[in-house]
Amino acid sequence: MPDPINIECEIRAFLTDGQYDRLSEKLGGIAGPAGEDEQVTYYFEGNGDPDLRIQRNSTGAKIWLKKGRMHDEARPEIELPCRREDFGALEQLFSALGYAVSIKWFRKRRLYRLADVTVTLDDTRGYGKIVELEKLCLENEREAALDRLRALMRELGIEPTPKEAFDLKYAEYKRDWRELTGER
Repeated sequence: MPDPINIECEIRAFLTDGQYDRLSEKLGGIAGPAGEDEQVTYYFEGNGDPDLRIQRNSTGAKIWLKKGRMHDEARPEIELPCRREDFGALEQLFSALGYAVSIKWFRKRRLYRLADVTVTLDDTRGYGKIVELEKLCLENEREAALDRLRALMRELGIEPTPKEAFDLKYAEYKRDWRELTGER
């Protein structure tokens, strides 16, 4: 019998520079940092897969697929860790399978742990600053996980950004990412 698929529950918000700095300080006091990371992520399109990505970060690489619609609060996620040095081969593999890179992200990430919740502060070149609260769970735990994340967001004094605002910003970034990042 296969392992149950994790459901990734996420609540997120765009942040101003001031909110980002204040939240970083607050999280450092109540959660303590769990690390920092620099990430390069390629989103692929092709073959009907809605959200297929590869990522290289400070410690490794990964392939992952998120099912459902972009920016939904909860969706199934399949993740496969890889070696950092395999990132180029992963890009070649997906290209050979008919996938094309649709977007590249360049992000600096600060990670925090608050009990069973991962909190990230992201600064993505050309996109902006974001706080994201994430909890992995099983399907039958989805609503309780989302309730926990909403409550924690309120405790942090941050109003979640509506999905529609993320969808709009994502569409703008997808259209202009090369110009916004200076990358090809």
